[in-house]
Amino acid sequence: MKTISRVTYIAVAAFAIVAMAACGSKGKAPEKKKDIKVDTALQSRLQKFVDKPRPQGDFGLYVYDLTAGKPVIDVAGHHSQPSASSIKLLTGTAALNQLGNDFQYHSGMLTNARIQGDTLRGDISFKGDLDPQLQAFDIERMAKEFRNRGVKAFTGKLYVDLLLHEPITAEEHWFPGDLAFSKYGILYRGPETVVKALKQAFRKYGIKFDDKQVTMAPTPKGFHYIFRLNRHLDMVLQRMWNFSANTQATSLLITMGHRSNPKATTIGDMEAAGIGVMKAFMDKQLKPDGDTIVIHDGCGLCHYNSITPYYLCKILRYGYNRKPIYDMLMKCMSVSGYAGTLLHMPKSIKGRIHGKTGTLSHPFGISSLTGFCRGTDGHVLCYALMDSNMSVLDARVLQKELCLALLNAKE
Repeated sequence: MKTISRVTYIAVAAFAIVAMAACGSKGKAPEKKKDIKVDTALQSRLQKFVDKPRPQGDFGLYVYDLTAGKPVIDVAGHHSQPSASSIKLLTGTAALNQLGNDFQYHSGMLTNARIQGDTLRGDISFKGDLDPQLQAFDIERMAKEFRNRGVKAFTGKLYVDLLLHEPITAEEHWFPGDLAFSKYGILYRGPETVVKALKQAFRKYGIKFDDKQVTMAPTPKGFHYIFRLNRHLDMVLQRMWNFSANTQATSLLITMGHRSNPKATTIGDMEAAGIGVMKAFMDKQLKPDGDTIVIHDGCGLCHYNSITPYYLCKILRYGYNRKPIYDMLMKCMSVSGYAGTLLHMPKSIKGRIHGKTGTLSHPFGISSLTGFCRGTDGHVLCYALMDSNMSVLDARVLQKELCLALLNAKE
């Protein structure tokens, strides 16, 4: 399946740009369904799957018929287990609820100057928000725009205007080496890294300036964009749900935290505010059901995170009943037999399973699979299978067998 680029580079023709507001659309509550029967053949297949001998360990399964509005099977569905990356479904859905499908990150170059000959008379500002995918080559594209306009030097300051004033660090319960910090976008690797990239970018294109001209400070009033990069939220969700990117989930948690508390100045405070957004979403939108849910981060690397199969399906039910969120889930989740974490599913079910996996091999085997599929009777189903204290390899076999049972398919 091809991934559609959702990055927009805008070079402003006349040193001016019209600001675009991001807004989210809210879906309407679904109409009450008639009494639709659940597929008894599906229930029988799932029961056979449950009754088969399996490796020792904690096992939980919950399947819900979204078309009928009824549960199909519940085996320890309310038993809380370590979530691993399945928590990313909660992170992303809470973000869509808060930010809206049309949310964009904005970064770019601004100026208050005029070009005289080959010199820019005035100041430049690089403004970086929380874009988790911005890299040094993006900054080079911005600097190149000045060179394209014939600029070979500038006389004023180069303001570096950032929301993050420190590099991101590991959460206290993450295992060493769980997260490659080099894979974070440049804005998350600290101001010094950003400043270095800016200096290199301008000098690469022969634009002269002195290091003393560079200053960390907010963009002064009266500046306007000469170049702006817009990155759409779906690009973050695709990496986060399809490929289970921990960096994207952590960045999105920080984004939610900043939106909730713009005065937060440290990454820790933004993360805490982001956790608050997730918990408020659960309380107000999903409604507590007595299940034990623990949230320590937005990506699932903390082995103290826990959730239940029932609650994972509840998140998907919420999304299914709101078309903008459901569309994003279907667009950005992994699809069996294509790319992402479900690439190696059997050919017999290629393209028929949408899902999000969750895996941690330490301190004990944790593995889960949650998502959507369409049953043989045409009904839309959501499912959540969770295993812990079990070999990850054994758990993946169970995930494959579940998918085959859901679709009445053979390997």
